[in-house]
Amino acid sequence: MAVDDLPALARGCAVMGAGGGGDPQVGVLMAREALQQHGPVPLVGLDDLPADGLVMPCGLVGAPTIAIEKLQNGGEGARLVAETETLTGRPVVAIMPFEIGGSNGLIPLNWAARLGLPYVDADGMGRAFPTLPQMTMNLAGVPSSPCVMTDERLNTLVIRTGCVEWTERLLRTSTAAFGGAAVAALYLMDVATARRATVPGSVSRALDLGTALSRNGDDPIDTVVDELAAVELIRGKVIDVERETAGGSVRGSAIVEDNTGEGRLLRLEIQNENLAALEDGEVRACVPDVITVIDARTGEPIVTERLRYGQRVGVIAFPGPEVWRTPEGLAVAGPGAFGLRFPYTPIAPAPVDTGAVRAS
Repeated sequence: MAVDDLPALARGCAVMGAGGGGDPQVGVLMAREALQQHGPVPLVGLDDLPADGLVMPCGLVGAPTIAIEKLQNGGEGARLVAETETLTGRPVVAIMPFEIGGSNGLIPLNWAARLGLPYVDADGMGRAFPTLPQMTMNLAGVPSSPCVMTDERLNTLVIRTGCVEWTERLLRTSTAAFGGAAVAALYLMDVATARRATVPGSVSRALDLGTALSRNGDDPIDTVVDELAAVELIRGKVIDVERETAGGSVRGSAIVEDNTGEGRLLRLEIQNENLAALEDGEVRACVPDVITVIDARTGEPIVTERLRYGQRVGVIAFPGPEVWRTPEGLAVAGPGAFGLRFPYTPIAPAPVDTGAVRAS
């Protein structure tokens, strides 16, 4: 992975992240500096690593809106690795993002460059989710504890718990005490375990996707839809955004008005990521499928913390990784896991096009 790969990687991570995982531009800036100073980072598959080697899944935790301004100092990854090696008595052989969305597909790359470690072509979600139980390592029975947290002020905390629910609870409380955003390493595991407990190929998929999207045609939203075999839910104007930071997450909603003049409204429910898209009370798409907002002019994905009134956008949806569509996956990452009072609904196609001209 080199400096020239970063724009494409950021774009792909943002699309796959369902609007979450942090602002990718923050990750780009950090990774660019590290790669320029320390050189390229090898992107390796899990089969390329020794089975007994220790992998460190890691990334940003907390509210993405806070992380835009509460920047890291660059040394957080070294502290995570040092504490992990002290706790386990084993050297870390590779860095892995625990989610591929937003800046979390890029920030661990920055640490890998600074530490001279390879970057694993896998992650623990295949998209972005807001809580720790929503990682494939949890589904595979990998303990989330010990969890190591640190921040730019050199504060470091080790959390030991008996279950992932308590890891989540204590991490969120600690993140609020850290100022609303921090970084963490958890689900520490050997390579053999990672081979059965992660989503393989997610980093290279984000890179390939971002590269394809850089070749925009006349209609950037159509380009994204075609590349992902996605469903276009609506395109139009953002007419309302509500957000608040509470409990270490950003919660809220956004409303997009269709630009054909037919009065269609699509409401997005947000918890760091876009959780659901509803139209006239009907579910058009919901977790664990991926809902992403795309800038209608540039084709760039818009993360939830960057949504603003007046933006001209398209909203697309495409299936999330198959592991989340199983009964076990839906139990921890389906609508009910977020308190949404409807069952998982597969992505619904857009209403029939009436032939109205789309605004440019």
